[in-house]
Amino acid sequence: MEEFDKIFVVWRKGVGSGRHAVGILEKKPDGKKVFNYLPEAEELKEKEGFAPYTEFPDLKKEYNGNVAEIFGQRLTKTDRPDIGTFFKFWEVDPSKAEDKFYLLGKTQGLVATDNFEFLAEYKLVPDTHFLTELASLTYNPIAKGTIIVGDILSFELEPTNSEDEYAVRVFKGNQLLGYIKKYHSKVFYEPGAERLQLEVKALEQNGHIKRAFIKVSLPK
Repeated sequence: MEEFDKIFVVWRKGVGSGRHAVGILEKKPDGKKVFNYLPEAEELKEKEGFAPYTEFPDLKKEYNGNVAEIFGQRLTKTDRPDIGTFFKFWEVDPSKAEDKFYLLGKTQGLVATDNFEFLAEYKLVPDTHFLTELASLTYNPIAKGTIIVGDILSFELEPTNSEDEYAVRVFKGNQLLGYIKKYHSKVFYEPGAERLQLEVKALEQNGHIKRAFIKVSLPK
């Protein structure tokens, strides 16, 4: 079984704003990829100025052509000299380097020119492993040095959270650090997910931790 067959296309107005799933990119059993907007996209267009993806302007249409290839234009070029390091950071299997759908889910399709993210809905499989980012640091500043690369963190489910029914809180000892990024969190609610391990993989920090990248994996 593959790690994921569904990717939420997520948008937010800006840094510190809430994340909203505006569409779903899905891989069907026959391998075909389709993209559909979600109803919330229409609401966000009116309330927050959401603009549809340029190549997919119709919020009510199902797109089933070369959607993964079009979204894949935002991916890092695989012929760059440091691509091996890039793949290692994002937990990418190099043998799947030509699979645009897979790469979008693994690397989140992040670019500096827009506010879209591609967040895979991971499944609990024997080789589950992916990189996520600690959320809520804007609202819960953490002092530099509180966590370091290599730290093993703990987690706690928070199904009563009004913002995310699959919310997962992340701790170092008794200190709450933040949350697993929305949509990445759902896998933590699957049977057996209590075995998942969280390890700090990379940090961006000055006086406070600005970004914390967390490797999620199922120990063998």
